[in-house]
Amino acid sequence: MPYCKVKNANLYYEDIGTGIPIIMIHGFSPDHRLMKGCMERIFDERTGWRRIYIDLPGMGRTKDYKAIRHSDGMLQAVIDFIDAVIPNQPYLLVGESYGGYLTRGVIRQQSEKIMGAAFICPMIIPEKQHRTLPMHTNIFSDSEFLTKLSKAEREDFASKQVVLDEYNWNRYMHEVLAGCQIANHAFLEQLQKNYGFSFSVDELVFEKPCVFLLGRQDSMVGYKDAFDTLDNFPRATFAVLDRAGHNLQIEQAVLLNGHIIEWLSRVDESRRYGKL
Repeated sequence: MPYCKVKNANLYYEDIGTGIPIIMIHGFSPDHRLMKGCMERIFDERTGWRRIYIDLPGMGRTKDYKAIRHSDGMLQAVIDFIDAVIPNQPYLLVGESYGGYLTRGVIRQQSEKIMGAAFICPMIIPEKQHRTLPMHTNIFSDSEFLTKLSKAEREDFASKQVVLDEYNWNRYMHEVLAGCQIANHAFLEQLQKNYGFSFSVDELVFEKPCVFLLGRQDSMVGYKDAFDTLDNFPRATFAVLDRAGHNLQIEQAVLLNGHIIEWLSRVDESRRYGKL
């Protein structure tokens, strides 16, 4: 199993393909399978990209992270990992939810090395009470399929997803829930007491190709707060997708694929024409 030992953690990761590195950062509680489940489909017919999926401290198979007490420490572990695995190389970032928050932190510290960034349902505001959130709703439910689930499964599924059908359940179970079930929840609860960075994360303007994919029905982090960062990302596409909650990557897989492919094309264009 590949591990990378840094000062405050021993991070598990999976390294696939060759070419320009893309660091994939999942959200709070799941593990690398969330990112791998949605991103690998995109690279079935695209070469030249090296995908590096990590398990954040407290999640997945990552070990020896007990010294981390806050998001500053989490961010430092990610930056130390990047410096160790791809030293002095330009790279891209893809961050989902809390991983999107960490991505903004990495950009603040290493913007000159980063060629672009993609944000999937990014957490903009750490404190939930300060977020602008829609009410949770289920847009579509396959009632016949739902009878096959236990009461506990149905309730969990309905509280997390917007589209309730067999396809979404299978991906939610294998890509999201499987990681959440092995997370160190005691550690994560402590970390959430210092969930926000100790510094302002949006002090710079990042003029590289980006994309923000936001769920119109995302009741976890919302979508409206992301537009407060619009001026910080002058080369970013901002897309609000209907029929999508916090697991947009599952519920709107086709649109996610299209937007990520278009983003990669913009990165490649900028690289080839000397704009990066």
